[in-house]
Amino acid sequence: MADPQEVLAQRVRSALAAAFGDEFAETDPVIRPSQFADYQANAALALAKRLGRKPRDVASAIEERLDVDDVCREVEISGPGFINLTLRDDWIAAQTQAVLGDPRLGVATQQRQNIPIDYSAPNVAKEMHVGHLRTTVVGDALARILGFLGHNVIRQNHIGDWGTPFGMLIEHLLDCGEHSAEADLLKTDPNAFYQAAKAKFDASEEFATRARSRVVLIQSGDDETLRLWRELVDLSKIYFNKVYSTLDVTLTDDDLAGESTYNDMLPEICAALERQGIAEVSEGALCVFLDGYTGREGKPVPLIIRKSDGGYGYATSDLATVKYRVEELKADRILYVVGAPQNLHFRMVWDTARKAGWVPDEVETTHVQIGNVLGEDHKILRTRSGKSIRLMELLDEAVERATRVVAENRPDLDEETRARIAREVGIGAVKYADLSVSHDSEYVFDFDRMLALNGNTGPYLQYAQARIRSIFRKGGVTPEEAAAGTITVTQPAERDLALALLGFAPTVQQVGETLEPHRLCAYLFDLAQSFTTFYDQCPVLKAENAELRASRLALTAATLRTLVQGLDVLGVRAPEQM
Repeated sequence: MADPQEVLAQRVRSALAAAFGDEFAETDPVIRPSQFADYQANAALALAKRLGRKPRDVASAIEERLDVDDVCREVEISGPGFINLTLRDDWIAAQTQAVLGDPRLGVATQQRQNIPIDYSAPNVAKEMHVGHLRTTVVGDALARILGFLGHNVIRQNHIGDWGTPFGMLIEHLLDCGEHSAEADLLKTDPNAFYQAAKAKFDASEEFATRARSRVVLIQSGDDETLRLWRELVDLSKIYFNKVYSTLDVTLTDDDLAGESTYNDMLPEICAALERQGIAEVSEGALCVFLDGYTGREGKPVPLIIRKSDGGYGYATSDLATVKYRVEELKADRILYVVGAPQNLHFRMVWDTARKAGWVPDEVETTHVQIGNVLGEDHKILRTRSGKSIRLMELLDEAVERATRVVAENRPDLDEETRARIAREVGIGAVKYADLSVSHDSEYVFDFDRMLALNGNTGPYLQYAQARIRSIFRKGGVTPEEAAAGTITVTQPAERDLALALLGFAPTVQQVGETLEPHRLCAYLFDLAQSFTTFYDQCPVLKAENAELRASRLALTAATLRTLVQGLDVLGVRAPEQM
C-alpha cells in the first residue's frame, strides 16, 4: 500500500534526475493536491530560474521522462508549468484494498526512539483545575500516537511534590489526625485541605513556626517527616487517579516523576555549573547568564540556579530533570507539554544543559506549547467569583449534559447502556474539542458546541462510526466479513472516499513529526464527510449487484476501522451505538 503523494514524489524525482542530471534527484518535486486533478507537481516553477529555462519547457522535460503509467491515467501540463496528475481508479482501489488488509491501516512502524513526554503535572494537595485539561489531554494523545508509530514512549508526570508548602501541610495533617475526615479531603477536595492549612499558617505564628521547622526536617531527610510527606503524596495520588480515570487518560502511578525525584542531584548540578564556569554568583544567588537572553534596557536575564538563601528553584530541578532523561532514560527526543508562557524558561534551561554537555546535539528537546482555555468573555475560564474552575466539576457537567442528550435521542436503551454512552460522549466531547484546535492557540470552552452532533466535534465522529456499525447490523454482516470484499472504484463518491482512506497513514506520520493532533482531527472529520456523501450517492446494502455490494461494504468497513483507530490514538472512545 502506498501514500499517493509519496509515490508521485518518488516518480517525479526520478524524472528530474533523468531530465537534468543526478544532482537534481533530491530536489523537492512540490507535490500538492489540485482542484484540476488529484495532485499537481510544481517543481518546474521552482527550477526554471536555476536551469535558465521557461517553467513550461522545464515541465515538458519532466513530463517526457515521467514513468507513471501504472499509477496515473492522465498527466497534463497546465498554466505556467504545473504538471497535473490524475490517478488511475484501479490503482486507487488496489491501494485501498491493501490498507483494509493491513491491521495497521498502512501506518508503518517507525525506527524506535526513546521519547519521554512530560505532561499533566498537577500539585500534591491541590485540586486539578481547567488549566490542567489541555496539557493532560494533548500530552496523552501524543503519547498514544507516538506509541502507535512504534516508539518507546516514557510518560513523565512531573507532579509538584516538594517545597516549602509541605511544612504547613504536614503540620496541618498532624493537627487533624492522619485518619481524620479532614485528611480524607486530600482524596476528594484537596483545595479545602490546602486552604485550611494556609489559613492557619497566616493566622497563627505558633503554627507558622512549626511549619518552617518542619520544612528544615523535610530537607534534612528526617524519617518521620518523610513518612508523613509520603502519606500526603499517597492521598493525593488517589485524587489524581480519579481524575485520570474519568478523563480516560493512560497515566498511572508508575509514570509519576515529581520534583522530589531529582532532589539528590541538585547540589551537584550547581557545583558542576560552577566548576565549568557556566554559573556565577550574582547578588548572593548562583546564576547562569546566557548570550542572547536580555530583558529591558538590554540587561542580561539570569537563570537562577540557587537562590541567595541557599534554596533551589524550578530551574535547578528542570536542569536535573533533562540531565536524568538523557543519561538514565536514554532519551532520543524529549517533549514538554506545558503552558506557552514557560517557553523562555525552557529555552534557557536547555541551552544551559547543552552548554554543560548534558544534552548532546542529537537529542531533540521540544516545548509543545499549550494555549489557554477561555470563557465566553474570551478571558481565561474561571468561576463567577474569579477562581479557577475545578476539572472534575467540568467533566461531571459534560457527562451530565451528554446524559440528557442520550436520554432524549435513545429512550429505547436501558439505563446502564445510556450511562456508558453518556460518559463516552461527554468526556470524548471535551477531549476532542481540546485536540481539534492547534495546541498553542487559545479556544473558547463551549459545552453546546462541543456536544453538537454536527460540525468538527467528538460526538459527530462518534455518531458517524456508530451509524456505520448500524449499516452492518442492518445488512446482517460483520465489519470483519465485509472487509473480505474486493474493492472497485467506479463512481466519483467511491473514488473520493477511497482517496480519503489513503490519507490516514500519512496524516498519523505527520502528527508524529509535527506534534499537532488537530491535523488528525481535521482528517477524521473530512473522512466522515466523504463517507456521508458516498452513502448518500452510492447504495450499499441495495447496490445493483453482489459484486458492487461487496465492494461498497468493504469501503464501509475500511472507513469504520479508520475512524475507530483514529479516535483511539486521540484517546476518544467509539461507542457501538448512539
